[in-house]
Amino acid sequence: MNTKPTLDELFERRITYPDFEPQSRLARLVGLDDQKSRLAKILGLLVNPSGLAEWAQRHHPGTQALLDAVLRRPPLVVLAGDVGSGKTELAETIGDAVARQEKIDITLLPLSLSTRGQGRVGEMTQLLSAAFDYTVAEASRLKSASGKARGAVILLVDEADALAQSRETAQMHHEDRAGVNAFIRGIDRIANAKLPAAVLMCTNRLSALDPAVRRRAADVLSFARPGDEQRRFVLSSRLEPIGLGRHHIDALVIATGPQRSARDYGFTFSDLTQRLLPSIVLDAYPSRPVNGARAVEIAKAMTPTPPFRDGEPVA
Repeated sequence: MNTKPTLDELFERRITYPDFEPQSRLARLVGLDDQKSRLAKILGLLVNPSGLAEWAQRHHPGTQALLDAVLRRPPLVVLAGDVGSGKTELAETIGDAVARQEKIDITLLPLSLSTRGQGRVGEMTQLLSAAFDYTVAEASRLKSASGKARGAVILLVDEADALAQSRETAQMHHEDRAGVNAFIRGIDRIANAKLPAAVLMCTNRLSALDPAVRRRAADVLSFARPGDEQRRFVLSSRLEPIGLGRHHIDALVIATGPQRSARDYGFTFSDLTQRLLPSIVLDAYPSRPVNGARAVEIAKAMTPTPPFRDGEPVA
C-alpha cells in the first residue's frame, strides 16, 4: 500500500455518545449488569482518570501510591466468552453509559475487519498503524492540561483473535506477527501518552490472543450463556404483555435451556432475541395471535447456536 488508508478502510463507522439509540440498546441487554457496571467504571478511569483523583480526595486523601497502581494499567479491556453472549452489543453501547457518567462526549471507532488486509506484505501492519495513528490524533485533541478529558475515543476490535492471535502459533505468517507487533505498539502509544482513549477487544477465543496482548489488559470480562432466570426475563418481558401465561413461559425457559439427552448447552442471548422471538411472531403473522403452546413447539424444534470451545484448534 503506497497511499494512506482512508477512514472508510480503517473503521466500519463512527458512533458518538451520548445518544438515545445506544442508550436504549444498552438497557435491553439483560443479565449483564455486573459486566455493564464494571466496564463503565474501568473505561471511565482509563479515559478520564481525574475522576479517580476526585474520589480519592473525598474519601482517601494521601493515597497516591494506590492511585498510581490503578492508573498505570494499560488502556485495554478484553471481553471474552461464548458466541451470542452480548459481548459486541455491550462494546458498541457502553460508550453511552461512560459518556453520561463522565459528562464528556465519546467517539467509538469500530475497527473494520478489512484492516487485516489482503495478505500483501506489510499491508496489515500499515493498516493497524494507521488506525492507531488516527485514534491517537483524535484523542490528543481531547487531552487537557488540567487532567480532565474534554472527550474520549474508544477503539473497538471485534473478533480480536483474528488480528492479535498468539505469535507462538507455529503456522503463523511473518506478516501476521508484524501485525500483532503493530497492535501492541499502538496500545503502548496510547498508554505512554496518557491519552483519553481506550481499546476494547471482543473474542470467542481468549486463549488464542497473544500473551503480550493479554498481559496488557486492564481487565478481562467473561461472558456466558444466559441462565434460567436470565432467559425467563428475556422471554417474559416480551411475551407476557401479549398474553402468554406463566406456564408457557416456564415451558419456554425449559425448552431453551440445556437438554439432558440432546445437548449440554442452552440458547444464547442472540438465539432468544434474534431467532426464537421473531420466529414466534412470524409463525402467527398475519392471520392469528401468538399461541403459547405453539411458541413452545417452535422453541423445542429450534437448535441453539453451538458453543465455541475456547482452546479448540481452528480448522
